[in-house]
Amino acid sequence: MTEYGYIVDSHCHLNYKGLKEEQAAVVERARVAGVGCMLAINTKLKEYQEIIDIIETYSDVYGSVGIHPHEAENEPDVALDALLSRAKHPKIVGIGETGLDYYYDNAPRDMQMVNFKAHIAASRETGLPVIVHTRDADEDCVSVLREEMTKGPFPGVIHCFTASQMLADAVLELGFYISISGIATFKSAKNLQDTVKTIPLDRLLVETDAPFLAPVPNRGKTCEPAFVMDTARFVADLKSVPFEELQQKTSQNFFDLFNKAVPPVREVAA
Repeated sequence: MTEYGYIVDSHCHLNYKGLKEEQAAVVERARVAGVGCMLAINTKLKEYQEIIDIIETYSDVYGSVGIHPHEAENEPDVALDALLSRAKHPKIVGIGETGLDYYYDNAPRDMQMVNFKAHIAASRETGLPVIVHTRDADEDCVSVLREEMTKGPFPGVIHCFTASQMLADAVLELGFYISISGIATFKSAKNLQDTVKTIPLDRLLVETDAPFLAPVPNRGKTCEPAFVMDTARFVADLKSVPFEELQQKTSQNFFDLFNKAVPPVREVAA
């Protein structure tokens, strides 16, 4: 088994305001903190080239291709071919983020649904995992995933998980992974913390969703990939496992799921 002497930030937005202005410094701070790999997430096809520029600049950053549910109305003509052609880049390792957001309802729900299913089809065809955003849409999200799974299997992850135990149990049954963000460190997140305790270690990822959701003790700051270390330490304590074990398992899980990504070589202290 590969020994991972680093953590992976499985979901960040390096092209967003707050990070893009000092992108090189942000990436370097992550490396110094012990982050060995980052996944830069695409949320608008019109910004896809920004993701390509990032992943071609930094050897330890991979990317995804997708349209966020908030953008389902702004980019309504998502075609399977548009996702498939962009997914061919050697460092594009995931499809999304996509999904359903009924909290903000920034796009009509029927358009979100069409968008979601197109991404799942791309995931199924490419074998790349679908990166799912879901908020206040647990039942519909589970319904879509179960229905689509009957058409043929596809891998995936629920990113920035904040949903119910029901959704956690349902997606784990479907073979999905669950990614935990800094929200888990918030004092108000007791229900989420209880759910995190039930997620098997071999299905767990950690992320920042930077520049959003900075974990304790960085609340109020612009979140950046280096802060994933704080979330990882909190989750390790929450699950009563050594940090080194959580680091090893979540990194292994990332490369098992995003298996197009190549683990960077880092020296591990003796």
